Amino acid sequence: MTAFSPEGTARVFLLDGAALLAARRRVYDGDPALAVADQRLLLDAEAARAVGPFSVIDKPTSPPSGDMQDYLSQGPYWWPDPKSADGLPWVRRDGEANPDRELHDRHALAAMLSAVNTLAAAFYFSEHEDFAESAGLLLRTWFIDPQTRMNPHLQFAQGIPGRCEGRGIGIIDTAQIGFLIDSIGLLGGAAAWTGQDQQALLDWMTQFLAWLLESDHGVEEAVQANNHGTWYDVQVLSLALFTRNEDVYRQVTARGAQRINAQIEADGAQPFELSRTKSLDYSVMNLTGLFDLADLSGHCGVDLWRHEGEGGRSLRRAVDWLVANGIDSEWIRPQIEPFDSSRWLPLLRRSAQHFGDPRYSACISRLPDIDEASAERIVLLYPEPQ
Repeated sequence: MTAFSPEGTARVFLLDGAALLAARRRVYDGDPALAVADQRLLLDAEAARAVGPFSVIDKPTSPPSGDMQDYLSQGPYWWPDPKSADGLPWVRRDGEANPDRELHDRHALAAMLSAVNTLAAAFYFSEHEDFAESAGLLLRTWFIDPQTRMNPHLQFAQGIPGRCEGRGIGIIDTAQIGFLIDSIGLLGGAAAWTGQDQQALLDWMTQFLAWLLESDHGVEEAVQANNHGTWYDVQVLSLALFTRNEDVYRQVTARGAQRINAQIEADGAQPFELSRTKSLDYSVMNLTGLFDLADLSGHCGVDLWRHEGEGGRSLRRAVDWLVANGIDSEWIRPQIEPFDSSRWLPLLRRSAQHFGDPRYSACISRLPDIDEASAERIVLLYPEPQ
C-alpha cells in the first residue's frame, strides 16, 4: 500500500499534492526563492531526529481505567480552588493555562506531531531516508507497537479533578491529526515506511474515527458551535478521507456551510471566539480550522471557499475582518497573552492562494517579529505559483 497517488503526487488532503510536487522540483533545480526555507527545514529535521520516541505509557499518572495506554490530559484552564482545603473541585480561569496540564500525555502528543511533520516534510523535499526512518519510529511507537501504542480513544482527555474524568471538549487535543495524515502522505515514497506500517496505521485511524463518531464524547463535541465543533469536523473529515469512508465524509461536508453561517457574522467577526480572554488566538485558530474544512471539503466536491451565507458571511470576509483589526490596526479586544505572529503566516498565504489576491501575502512583510519570511516552512508547503 502506498501513500502516493498513481500520478506520483503525495496522497494529501490539506496540502496541494501537485503544488508540492512542483515545489520539490524547484528545490531540486536550486530555485533561490525556496533555498532558505529548504535549508531551515533540513536543520529543523536534524534537530527532530534527536527527540523521542514518545509514548502514552511514559506518563507519571495512571488514567482512571488503570490502563497506561489510555491517553490522559487535564483541562488547560482549570486550577485548584484556593477556597477548598483539598483544592477540589477545581475552578476555571479562562485563558490562564495551568502548567500542570503538561504532566500527562498532551505535551508528548504535541511533540510527536511536531517532529513527524518536520521529518516527513524534510524527507519529501530531500529524499534523505534517515528522516523517514526517524518519523517511522515515532509513528510506530505512538500508534502501532502493541507495547507502547495509544489506545484509539480520548475518553480521559481534559479531565478536571473533582469534576470529571474526561470531556468531549478534550477531543481538541488531537486537532492536528489532519495535518499528521498529510505528513504520512509525504512519507509514501520512503523505504522506511512500509505497506505494513501504512495498514497498521490505517487500522488505528479507522478505530479512532469510529470512537469519534459513536462515543458520548464525540457526539457531544460534534454539536459544539465554536472552534470545538470546527476542529471536530476537521478531524472526522480528515480521517474519513484517509480511510476512504465515503458515507462519513459526505455527512460532514453537508454541514460545512452551516459552520460558516453560524460562526461568522456578516461583517466577518467570529463572536464565539471574540468572547474569549485570548480572542485573537481563538479567532485565528477557528478560522484556520474553517480553512482546513474548506480544503478537505474540496476533495468531496463541495466548495466552501466561495460560499456566502446571509449578509455575505464567508471565509474571505472573516480573514478580511481579522486583517483589518489585527494587522492593519491594534487589536483592542481581550488578549491576556502576547499573540504569536507566526500564526498569521499559513492563514495569509492560503488566503492569497485561494482568493487569488496578493494583498494577503503582502501583509506578511508587516507582521511583527517575523525576521525572514522566506525561511518559513509555508514557502515550501504553500508555494506561490510560478
